[in-house]
Amino acid sequence: MLKYIVVALIAFSAFSLVIFTAVGEGISETAEQKNASNNDENKESLAGRYVGYSWSGEVDGVKFEDATTYIETILTLDDDGTISDVKLNTFTLMDGYWTMRQSGNATVVIDYTIDPQPAVPGEDYEPGESMFVICTVDKMSFYTVGVNESGIVAAALVDPITRYQLEMKFPEGFDYSQTVGEFPITSQHNVPTIRTSASGYLRPQNWEELQGRTLFDVHPAWSHVVNSYGTLEGIDNDATLQEFMEALGVTFEDGQPQPIDLTYDYFSLGGWHGNARAIENYLIGRNAKETTSLVDWSIEQYARGVNEKNQFGVDVETGATRTAQNSFDGISGATVRMSRESTSYQRALLAAGILDEEDVII
Repeated sequence: MLKYIVVALIAFSAFSLVIFTAVGEGISETAEQKNASNNDENKESLAGRYVGYSWSGEVDGVKFEDATTYIETILTLDDDGTISDVKLNTFTLMDGYWTMRQSGNATVVIDYTIDPQPAVPGEDYEPGESMFVICTVDKMSFYTVGVNESGIVAAALVDPITRYQLEMKFPEGFDYSQTVGEFPITSQHNVPTIRTSASGYLRPQNWEELQGRTLFDVHPAWSHVVNSYGTLEGIDNDATLQEFMEALGVTFEDGQPQPIDLTYDYFSLGGWHGNARAIENYLIGRNAKETTSLVDWSIEQYARGVNEKNQFGVDVETGATRTAQNSFDGISGATVRMSRESTSYQRALLAAGILDEEDVII
């Protein structure tokens, strides 16, 4: 609990700072602040630290102080505008406290006495029965596993395509030489118990839609991200359950799992935490005067979605995407919204005097 209070206080302080830096129609530090912080003898230098913000509901007229989610980009530039450091932080209001979506921290409790039961999917969604209590801000690509003293294995993995929590429970003496493909979703040992987000790329109305599929082939085109990178790299439906569990951190002796305390992490490219770090790594070393957006707005698919007010995704045809996707391979290994992250980045460039307000796409 202390950990979450500290995080909340830090986030609240950041939020308070934002309120007092509001200017004009956007939220950013001003060019005047930039010039004041630069060397008086070198007015042309871009060296300094610049902050920009974007928030949910902005295009619908939601004021910053009323937002429940916002993104903060902090850029550090050298004299010629090369990005030497960048921090991308997403703050979410949860239960009255501000916390970071991509903190990567979690508290997990396993009840080995529970047999997981499936959720009811679709419009009348109802959660199933879970072995796990997981307290964390966002679960995309999250996994956790534990083995108790009796040799019972309990594992949960959040599919990034449907965003359902898939739970696996194996009793003492189970045959782990069987393959992953023998236990598809909704089978006894692969149960979708909880929908962790209603915004999954696939939103099954019934489990028959995923009949015969596992975590590795929920979506024929995109599920490869689960095992192309990270923890599950190289594991597929032909892998044995022992190989699968070993990838998650379970150790075996004579074909049987050995007791371990529960562990957790993120597979694929690391969920939202990995998403933020990947954007930061992409930007460091680039020149901010040349990299003026995280989205290539020359791509017709995206350009069509920008209206005369520089708002993206508002005046588009029914069914057209409201988000610009770097998509499944480029950033986190799941559907990634880049438009709001890009707005925050562009506002930091506005603070640096590199862009004007009319250049910012929201």
